[in-house]
Amino acid sequence: MAKKDAPPRWDRKMQQRLARGEAAALGELYDRFASLVHGLAHRVLGDERAADGITREVFAHVWEHPDAYDPKQGPLRTWVAALAHRLAVQRLRATETAALAEAGHGSAEATEELERRVRHASVAARADYIVQAMPAPLRAALELAYFQRRDYRQTAADLGVTEDEARRRLRLGLQLLSTAHDAASPGTPPGYGGAA
Repeated sequence: MAKKDAPPRWDRKMQQRLARGEAAALGELYDRFASLVHGLAHRVLGDERAADGITREVFAHVWEHPDAYDPKQGPLRTWVAALAHRLAVQRLRATETAALAEAGHGSAEATEELERRVRHASVAARADYIVQAMPAPLRAALELAYFQRRDYRQTAADLGVTEDEARRRLRLGLQLLSTAHDAASPGTPPGYGGAA
């Protein structure tokens, strides 16, 4: 049995391939994580073009600095998500700070409002990441309960599981989602792992 803290084999191999300069590795990484990166950037920035720019920056950074990823700190997916989050928050702060300065609103209230927006965007991006990363059974239960307004009994019937199992899945899914707010703090991509 493999060590509990050993990184997934795919992550180690991908890092090695990127370090050797294999363009095909970058393409494979992009195919696997581009939608995650773009989605997180769009959630933070609320702008399609800006999210496209962050997506390019993330994969350029990974290509230029493959050794920046430390497999001991967590999965490659988590590191890429943290990088996307950090760059998107930096872009949000820069654009909003420039807009405030241009409008002559450099007050403490404007700065507090900017930090509130950054925290809100960070929580939303973290929640998106948590939902995408959670096991499919938990995600399916939450989607039924939230989007289709199913209670635990209806969720159990739809999923073909017992009512106790449906309640367990909903409870675990909601517990995971609750960490999105607890972990979000301005300036850091908390809970994403080793890419700060």
